[in-house]
Amino acid sequence: METLFIDGKWAAADDGAHFDVLDPASGEVIDRASDAGAAETRRAIAAAQGAFPQWSAETAYHRSARLLEAHRLMLDRKEALAELLSLEQGKPLKAARNEIGYAAEFLSWFAEEAKRVYGSTIPSSRAGHRFTVLRQPLGVVAGITPWNYPISMITRKVAPALAAGCTIVLKPAEQTPLCAAAVVQILADAGTLAGVVNLITTAQPGPVGEELLRSDIVRKLTFTGSTEIGKYLAARSAETMKRVSMELGGHAPMIVFDDADPAHAAKGAVLAKYLNTGQACISPNRILVQRGIYRAFCEEFTARAGRLVAGRGSTPGVSIGPLVDGAALDKVAAQVQDAVSKGARLLSGGSRLEEGQLAKGWFYAPTVLADVDESMLIHREETFGPVAAIMPFDDEAEAVAKANATEYGLASYVYTNDLGRATRVSEALRFGIVGINDINPTAAAAPFGGIGVSGLGREGGADGIDEYLDVKLIGQVVGPA
Repeated sequence: METLFIDGKWAAADDGAHFDVLDPASGEVIDRASDAGAAETRRAIAAAQGAFPQWSAETAYHRSARLLEAHRLMLDRKEALAELLSLEQGKPLKAARNEIGYAAEFLSWFAEEAKRVYGSTIPSSRAGHRFTVLRQPLGVVAGITPWNYPISMITRKVAPALAAGCTIVLKPAEQTPLCAAAVVQILADAGTLAGVVNLITTAQPGPVGEELLRSDIVRKLTFTGSTEIGKYLAARSAETMKRVSMELGGHAPMIVFDDADPAHAAKGAVLAKYLNTGQACISPNRILVQRGIYRAFCEEFTARAGRLVAGRGSTPGVSIGPLVDGAALDKVAAQVQDAVSKGARLLSGGSRLEEGQLAKGWFYAPTVLADVDESMLIHREETFGPVAAIMPFDDEAEAVAKANATEYGLASYVYTNDLGRATRVSEALRFGIVGINDINPTAAAAPFGGIGVSGLGREGGADGIDEYLDVKLIGQVVGPA
C-alpha cells in the first residue's frame, strides 16, 4: 500500500521500500506500508511550505468549512475506521468506535475555534498612537503521533494546526500507519489544499525525525509519546528555536477515600485501569485506598477484573486486547515479577495468556497486585499494560504526599463524597488533570496536558489553538507626531 501523501498525491518510497504492518492479536501481516526516509521528508516539508501562503490567507470560515466536512466524513466512515483501528492497534471494536467519535470531536471543535482567533487593541500612553495585537499562524508544523490512540491523537494535532492556518507534516507511529493514511484521506476528501497535510510513514524514524528537527522551515514540533523521546526532541528543537508541544508519559495516582463507596470506586478504577489494555498515558498506575475500605475495595476490584475477557478486538464480548508488541509484554511481566518478589500480593492474573488463538498474539492477563510499596518498579515506572497496583494509606496528608511522589504530572483521580476534601486534594495534587469521581476527565473542549516531565503545552480546548499561533504587536502612529 502506498502510504506517503506529499503535496496532495499518494506515493511510494523513492526506493520502493515497504515495511510490514502487523496484527498485534496474531502477529500476522495485515498489509505493507511505504518506508520513507530523508529525501521524501524534505519534499513533504517543501510541499507544506509551498501551501502555507495560500492556506494561511484563506478565511477562517473557509478553513472551518473544510474541518467540518472532515468531521462529517469521519462519522460517515466510522464503522470502517473502527474495524481498521481494531485490526491494526488491537483494541476492542466498542473502544475503537469511541475513539473515532472522540477524534471527530476535535475536527468540529477546532472548526469553530478557527473563527475565534481574536486580536486586540491596547491603549497607548502616547497621543496619536495605537497598539494592535494580532495572532497569526506559526507556519509549517511537524506532528509525531503514537500508536495507542492512532486516530484521535492525529486529529488532536492536525485540527488546531489547520484551523490556525498552519500546514503540517505528519509522522505516525510505525505500528499504525494504515490508520494515519485513512485520516489523511479524509482530510484530502474534505477539500484541503494540496500540501496542507502531508504524511510520512516509516519503519526507521531516525532519519525522518532528523530532517524534521534540523529544518529551519519547520517552526513547531508537536509530539505525543514517551518522556525519554520527548526530552530528546525538545532539546534538538531548541537548535532551530522551534515551538514545541509535548504530551509525554504519566504515572497517574488514584486516591480512594473511605467516605467513598468501595464498590462504586472499584468499578470506576477497573474501567480506567484496563482501558485500552492499560496502554494510555492517563491510566492509573498507583491506586491508593484508605485503610478502612482497603479489603472491600481489593475484593470488588479483583472480582471485576476477573470478569474481563481478553481476545481479538473484533470478537464480541472482548474487553481486553493485546499489547502492542513483545517488548511491551516483557516490560509488563518484569514489573509484575519484581513486585511479587518484593512482597506484593498477586490477587489475580500475573501471566501471559497463551490459550488457543491468544498464543499467537501479545496478550497478558488482567492483573491485580495488592500491598505495592515504594521499593517496587511499578511504583515509579509507567506500566502501559493491564496491571493494577493497589496500596493502602491512612490519612489525607499521606495520600497527597504519596500521590505527588513522582516526577510525572499528567493525570490524577480522586474518589470522595466530601466536597471540602475534593477541593483541598484537587488543589494540592501536582498534576495537569484531576478527575473527582470522574474516570474520563477529557474532551475536545477541555485542555489536555501535564506538568513536570509529563510535558509542555496543552491540546484541546480554547488553549489548543494558541499552540499554533504567534503573537504580533503592531505600534502605529495615527496622528500628528
